[in-house]
Amino acid sequence: MNIYFDTEFTGLHKNTTLISLGCVAEDGKTFYAEFDDYEKEQCNDWIQENVIKNLKIAEKHIDRWTHYTPILLSDSSVSDLRDGYCPNMKGSKTEVRDEFVQWLLQFDSVQFVSDVSHYDFVLLIDLFGTAFDLPENVSASCHDINQDIARHYGIPEREAFDKSREEIVAESPNVQIYGDKHNALYDARVIKAIYEKLVI
Repeated sequence: MNIYFDTEFTGLHKNTTLISLGCVAEDGKTFYAEFDDYEKEQCNDWIQENVIKNLKIAEKHIDRWTHYTPILLSDSSVSDLRDGYCPNMKGSKTEVRDEFVQWLLQFDSVQFVSDVSHYDFVLLIDLFGTAFDLPENVSASCHDINQDIARHYGIPEREAFDKSREEIVAESPNVQIYGDKHNALYDARVIKAIYEKLVI
């Protein structure tokens, strides 16, 4: 099972901390978490304006839905509702990790997919401790769609890095993604849409 994910964090440096985590499974099940113990003093003006303002959960809590309604809309997915365990939560790193482990257990095997995932995947693994602490059903590697973008458009990876992800999604007129850029769940849905366009 591919799990498309994105994280938001407090800066591009080795001591960065997670602000949020968004995941969308290929079958549409979601996991969304905001952390209440990130290092707020690390957040510069850009992070305040583009990430913190796009957080959705006001206070510590958890909702566990028994089904999902896809926000990624297309002819094939609008009516495609499945039962599933889809947490939406705000909590500490430990609380998020415990819920995330339970969410991942519903899948026989997990392959993470992200976009320019160097920081994202390290921070995701850090939730568990080390790569050796990942659940047994989870691959310790991550597929990076920036390479798919470079290959598809015949451009260098550096140029692919700067290519608008929203413009790529807009090339598929039957796909619309609602939400705010730099919200981790929105960005995870964009990653899913791009992977499905370019790879599947």
